[in-house]
Amino acid sequence: MTEDAKFEDAEERPLNLMATDPEGLEVISALAQDAVFPVTETAWRPGERRFALLLNRFRWEDREAAERSGRPYERVQSVLAFEDVLAVRSQGVDRGDRDLVLSLLAIGFEPGADGAGTVILTLAGDGAIALDVECLEATLKDVTRPYVAPSRKVPRHE
Repeated sequence: MTEDAKFEDAEERPLNLMATDPEGLEVISALAQDAVFPVTETAWRPGERRFALLLNRFRWEDREAAERSGRPYERVQSVLAFEDVLAVRSQGVDRGDRDLVLSLLAIGFEPGADGAGTVILTLAGDGAIALDVECLEATLKDVTRPYVAPSRKVPRHE
């Protein structure tokens, strides 16, 4: 007899996830929700057809354990990358403002023909980044050790 894995069964390891369909992207979106990043930490490499961001991600997967143990909430730096990107557009993002810090609310996918589509990164303050992709391939990888969240609070939305 087999049984489903439980969250408690997981070992404390950095995330390293890949999504190639909308359902997988929903998982990455949930784990990246409320990540913050300076506008200077975004990179569009047209020759490589790659768009990436260096995020300061709230560790949603650790929230309950932190609450149970009474220790502070944590964040971790993570790279969120998209492959096969054909074009990038943004709304409400002033790339010239080198001090601008953005907050990621959600990642969605609008399918097009033959597996292509548009990835939408929804940002706080009515901002958005749209990525036209030939196919959906997203990765989320933790690249540092977790650190105490500066606010010491769980992100909240009104």
